[in-house]
Amino acid sequence: MNYFIVFAHPEHQSLNGFLLNQSVKALEAAGHTVKVSDLYQMKWKAVADVDDFLEVDCTQPLHYISASAKAFREGTQSPDITTEQEKLLWADYVILWFPIWWYGMHAILKGWVDRVYALGFAYGVGKHEGREWGKRFGQGNLEGRRAMIVMTVGGRSPQYGERGINGAIEDLLFPINHGILFYPGMTVLPPYVAYQVHGIDENRLGQTQSEVNERLLTMATTEPIPFRAQNYGDYDEEQVLVSGIEGSHVGLKVHLKTKEELAIQGYIEPKKVEGLKYTDEVLQTAQTDK
Repeated sequence: MNYFIVFAHPEHQSLNGFLLNQSVKALEAAGHTVKVSDLYQMKWKAVADVDDFLEVDCTQPLHYISASAKAFREGTQSPDITTEQEKLLWADYVILWFPIWWYGMHAILKGWVDRVYALGFAYGVGKHEGREWGKRFGQGNLEGRRAMIVMTVGGRSPQYGERGINGAIEDLLFPINHGILFYPGMTVLPPYVAYQVHGIDENRLGQTQSEVNERLLTMATTEPIPFRAQNYGDYDEEQVLVSGIEGSHVGLKVHLKTKEELAIQGYIEPKKVEGLKYTDEVLQTAQTDK
C-alpha cells in the first residue's frame, strides 16, 4: 500500500524525526511504499500568495480562491503545489505528523494545506443545490483514502482529558480531523498522541515507537472516527444537524454517530435503545450507508 506522510518539525534529529525514520523502515519492511514530505527540509513555502500561479493578471487584485481554481483547472499552479496534490492522489494512507505547538499544527503545515487544497481539488466539487452543498465531509476527490494524525505533546495526558485545563484532545484536533482530513472525503482514524515526551527515557521511547508502528501498520483495519457524512440525511438544507439523533452527545461530539446509530448500521453489536428517536430518513440511510 502507499503511505504519504506530511512531516512538520524543524529538526530532523529530534524525537519526531527518530520516530519517523524508524516507522518508515517498518512500513517498507512490511512491503509498503512510503513518500515523505519533510516540509522544513523542503523549505516549503507556507504563504499563499500570487507566486502560487504561473499565469496571473497582476493589474487586477488577487482573489486567491478564484485564482487557485483557475490554476488547478488549467494546469498553471506552482509546480510544488501540483507535486503535493499528486502525492495525495497516489496515497492509500495519509498521515499528518507534527508536535503540537500552541494548540495546533505548525504554521508551515497549515501553509501546506492552504496552498495544496486548491479549489476544485480539495473542495468546491460536486453539485451545490438543495440539501447537497457539494461533495464534502465524507465525500470528495480524496474519498477512499484513510488518514490520521501522529502527534507528540509535552503535557501530561490528563491535561488533555474532558476536564483537563488544555481541553479535550478530541476537541483540539477537531478542526484538523473533521475540517482538513474528513472535509475532502478521507476516512479519518483516531490520532496517535504521545504525551509528556520531554526527557523521554529509553524504555518509553521503545514503547512509543512500537505503538506508532502498530498504528501505522493497522490503518486498514482501525475503526475510524464515526463522523457524520454531510449528504446522507443527518443535516438539513442549512447544513444544521437534524434534531433527535445526537442522543446524549453534546458539543462537537454531536457530529459523531452515536453508539445506537452505529449498532443500527451494523458497525457494532446492537443493543436495546430506549428514548432515542430517529427520523425515517435517518433510519433508511443507516440501513444503506455501510
